[in-house]
Amino acid sequence: MRHFLTLLDLEKSELKGLIARAIELKAMLRKGEPYEPLKNKVLGMVFEKSSTRTRVSFETGMIQFGGSAIFLSPRDTQLGRGEPIEDSARVLSRMVDLIMIRTYEHEKIERFAACSRVPVINALTDRFHPCQLLADVQTFVEHRGPIEGKTVAWIGDGNNMCHSYIHAARQFDFTLRIACPVGYEPDREILLSGAENVQLISDPMEAARGADLVVTDVWASMGQEEEQAKRALAFADYQVTQTLMQQTAPGALFMHCLPAHRGEEVAAEVIDGPQSVVWDEAENRLHAQKALMEMLGREL
Repeated sequence: MRHFLTLLDLEKSELKGLIARAIELKAMLRKGEPYEPLKNKVLGMVFEKSSTRTRVSFETGMIQFGGSAIFLSPRDTQLGRGEPIEDSARVLSRMVDLIMIRTYEHEKIERFAACSRVPVINALTDRFHPCQLLADVQTFVEHRGPIEGKTVAWIGDGNNMCHSYIHAARQFDFTLRIACPVGYEPDREILLSGAENVQLISDPMEAARGADLVVTDVWASMGQEEEQAKRALAFADYQVTQTLMQQTAPGALFMHCLPAHRGEEVAAEVIDGPQSVVWDEAENRLHAQKALMEMLGREL
């Protein structure tokens, strides 16, 4: 049984093919071509952390593919009442054809997948966010062609998005420069695993110099609200501003996985400016995840 818990679960060639397929599926949808490879199939959507884009993109994708999706919050499952996650995996995977999970601890989704009879998709954990990276790479390819050999600057927290960007740098063969405040660096083991492609740089201006893509995320993610003031102080010099974007290569793009806080991690003139492709990036969650579900669905 194949699962998609991180970008490392697929071969490099499979990831490139998946991005190409996502672009094809997007074009087919816009032409109005019906395509229902998952007709009568059901996706179980387990949400321990809420998200607008994740729910709508997965649910819409299944509907467009001829299937359906069931939304499960902690109130709707035994997970919220303390049932062992292995037992929930055994029960749910006997009733649905695919399962996506958005949760906190990455170890939890690994335990779930180990007991699941059907493919499990990581829709976000505290450690990785691989589906967002599929959308990000698709967006870059659509606007600028292959990302191989390009330079990406990650500005901000060494969080789950940063970890998945490290995996993406390995899998898609681009250079990743990470600029984080002291104390907010990515996990050392994950960082070392990408040593051939990744550089840790303290100065965000230096990280952005000559970059083809600049990416950032909120300073305080869901569950970190109590740290908001402390993080605002630590990240004050890591805002993506117009001055920072002027350090990049000609034609450089800006991305943000949203929701964004204008005036904090990104200036309004950047996210709303001509280099920003965040709305294409948000839309591509739908197309990239459809390509992923189609790939995993072939084994159903």
